[in-house]
Parts: sequence; C-alpha cells; structure tokens
Amino acid sequence: MATVTPLDETRRDPRRWWALGALVASMLTLGFDMTILNVALPTMAAELGATTGRQQWMADAYVVVFAALMLPAGLLGDRFGRRRMLIAGLGVFLAGSLVGALAGDVNWVVAARAFMGIGGALVTPLALSALPSLFGADERTKAVGVISAASALGLPLGPIIGGWLLNHFWWGSVFLVNVPMAAIGIAACVFLLPETRDPASPTVDALSTALTATGLGALIYAIIEAPDRGWGDGLVLTMFAAAALLLTALVLRERRVARPMLDMTLLSHRGFLFNTLAATLVMFVLSGLMFVLPPYLQAVLGHDALGTGLRLLPMMGGLMIAARGAQPVVARFGARAVVSAGLVVLAFAALLGSRTTAGSGYGFVALWLSITGIGFGFSVVPAMDGALGTLPRDRAGSGSGLLMTLRQVGAAIGIALLGSLLAGIFRDRLDVTGLPARAADTAGDSVVAAHLVAQAHPDIAGHLAASANGAYVHGMSVVLLVCGVAALVAALLAAAFLPRTAPARTTQEAGPDMVAPAADARQ
Repeated sequence: MATVTPLDETRRDPRRWWALGALVASMLTLGFDMTILNVALPTMAAELGATTGRQQWMADAYVVVFAALMLPAGLLGDRFGRRRMLIAGLGVFLAGSLVGALAGDVNWVVAARAFMGIGGALVTPLALSALPSLFGADERTKAVGVISAASALGLPLGPIIGGWLLNHFWWGSVFLVNVPMAAIGIAACVFLLPETRDPASPTVDALSTALTATGLGALIYAIIEAPDRGWGDGLVLTMFAAAALLLTALVLRERRVARPMLDMTLLSHRGFLFNTLAATLVMFVLSGLMFVLPPYLQAVLGHDALGTGLRLLPMMGGLMIAARGAQPVVARFGARAVVSAGLVVLAFAALLGSRTTAGSGYGFVALWLSITGIGFGFSVVPAMDGALGTLPRDRAGSGSGLLMTLRQVGAAIGIALLGSLLAGIFRDRLDVTGLPARAADTAGDSVVAAHLVAQAHPDIAGHLAASANGAYVHGMSVVLLVCGVAALVAALLAAAFLPRTAPARTTQEAGPDMVAPAADARQ
C-alpha cells in the first residue's frame, strides 16, 4: 500500500487563503445569480407571458448547459490552467448577463441563460479543483465550508437585491447586476489566485461532450413537456428513448477509452460514489424547493419581490450556521454520521413543509425553512469534502467536474421533475368554471397567470384566485413530500454505505494512485 503522508506545511502556497478569497468571489457571483432568478420568475412570467414550462426552461437552460460542460471544463482547467479558465468562465458569464438584460422575449432569456451556463460550467468545478492543490486534508474541510458559505451568502443577497431591483426597475436589471459581480471575480482571480494545471490530463473529447449535452437536453425536455403533452405523447416518449440511448452511448464510450473524460473508475470507490450521490440528492431536493417556494410567497401570500427575498433568509441563515459548524461536528462524530443526520433533518423539514396550507402564514414557513437550511448545510458540506478527499491531485479537475456534473444533473432533474409534477397537479385541481376556453387555458399555465386572469374577470375573481391558491399549495405539498422521501432514501444510503471514517483523513493527498481511498472504502 502507498504511504500516506499529510501535505507538508512548507509545500503549501503561502497565498492560499488569499487565493480562497478569489474563489469565494467567483462562487459568490454564481450563488447570487441563482436566487435572483428564482425570485424574478413570477415577475418575468407576468411581464413576458411565460408558462410554468417556459419558466422551467429559463431555470433549466442554464443548469443543463452547466451540467453538460462541467466535465470538459474541468479538463480544460487541468490542461491549460485553472486560473485562466476561471477568468474565461467569468467573462462568458458576464457577456451572457448582458444578453439577458437586453432580451426582448422568453426565447432570448432562455438563450442568455444557456450562454451563462457555459460560464458557470467553467467556474464551478475549477473553483473546487483548486482546493486540493492549495490545502491539505486538515484545512480542506474548512476551505470547502468557506466556499459553501460563499455560495450561501449569494443566496440571500440575490433575492434581497433582486427584489429591490424588481420593485424599482425592469426585470432585466436582475441580469445586469451580475456584470459588476463578475468583474470583481475576474479582478480577484487575476491578482490573488496562483496558476495550477496538470498538462498530462486527458484531452477534451468532443463526441463525449456532445453525447452529454444532447442526452441531458433530451431528458430534461421530455420531463418538462410531459405535463402539457401527456406522458404517453409520441414526442415525449421519443425524447426519453433518445436520452437513454445517448447517455448509454456516453457511458460505453467512456469505458472503452484509455483516458476517459467521464472517469467511471472514480465511481468504483465507495467514498466518492456515495458522497457524490448524497450531494446529488440534496441538490435534487433543494432545487425543487427553491423553484416552487417563490410563487407561493409572491402569488399566494401576496408579497412583493423584495419581501419574498427577505422571507427566504431563514433558510440561508440555517445553511450558513451549518456550513460553519460542519468541521468540528465531523471531527467529533465522523462524516458518515453527520451526512446521514443532516439528510434526516432535511427530510423532516420537507415533510413538515408539506403541511403548509394557503392560510398557514409566514411563521410556519420560516420554521421549516430554517430547518431546511440546517439540514442542507450539515449534509452537503461533509459530503462534498469527502468526495474531494478521494481525488488524487493530478485528477482534481476531472474528478471535481464529475462531482459537480452529477450535482447539477440532480438540480436539473429536480427542477424539471418536481416542477412538472407541480404543473400537472395545479392544472388538474384548478377550477376554471365560468371562464372562456382561452382564458381557462391561460389560467392553467401557472398560479401567477391564474391571478392575472382573475384580475381580468372580476365577476369570478375571488373564486378563481382562491382555487388557484389551493391548487398551487396542494401541488407544493406533494412536491415537498417527494423531497422528504428522496432525502430519507439518501440518509439510508449514507448510513449504510459511506465509509466509517471520513475519506479526507485517509487520503491526505496520497498522490496519483487511489489505494488509500479503496482501502478506506472497504471498512
């Protein structure tokens, strides 16, 4: 067995904490953007006439491109320099934000979000892949916690600033505000982040990249369109079949090549596989929750965009507390116990949230939102650190790219599947009695559209608005029940299969072989 030694203090970059500041600036930009859009979607739906399906595409166009390109992005950083690719990614994100701010219709917004996904795909895995090169195992959990806290800090700032912008300016301002944020991130990377690379990393495989993008795109398209077209619709079934074929072809191709872009051997190590699976299921739950909650706060409870942003703060507060406290708790009880407990807390929060009604009021919502943040923080931080801890330093880019790709696939499927579930339940339960056929069809698009239709038909406005609120809350309750079950399944998997000791304590940057993680996985 290879001898495992900690990263010597003298070998550590003395600028590593300043470098972490540059990575924080980069991740803050992305976290800031994600929650701005969630709060802005109801406003954009009203002003652009976007259905629930189109709103899902505004969210998922970014996530699908993001997930499809993170693997090649990690390899590009390994090969040509992580700092260089980080700067390029922030530049692309900045340009996409400008396009989004100037967009004139829903299709241009979707296109801008997809372009921003290219930039996000470059930023996220490379920010993470720099951590094993900068920090030893004794510091990496803290560094991962700081990165997670940076993303978390962007989450509450996004809704608050975005809400203020929507109350004072047009909806495009939520894209325009990304420009100075991205510029700050670029400057921080230029002046603070040292260059790291692995020239021996595999080259980017164009065919594998195309298979990933088209396979994920077909899958997400089928899930989003199924509620409107029907799950038995020919096009929907064709897209599901195409997704299965394309993704199967991707796996088979990657298993045959000598140096794969999608390194399936990483998934053979229990520590990496089940930590990644836990983080992926957490993102499935969180993305679905963040998609369904803002319309509830705005359309059902009647808060404006700024008020909605402020009312998301309890979850962000719980997340930041948990991210800060994860390291000492993991040191005391072990990663497996902490990840499992965090997932149980997350499941409890989702099941509690499923009891929400149209008349619950905000106090009850704030309670389960706070618990959600705590569960998320205590599950995702040690899970990500455990997965990163199994990676040898020369495969940090591709490995973290795989980790983040799977996380974003979980997020994309969460938005698509849970959003589609909500849309189908809402349309089925909405009472449109007394409405003309065209108005009834429009009201079924979303709870925001139903309230707009109600305003245009004052004779049935009260009944339609109450029906829309009840239908939406019922759909949201079912979505939260699904989230709770998914979190419980993830908790059981973590408790049963995660290594008994945190992978970060055994690998300690062991080098190019993965003997130590494999030994740890057998415990």
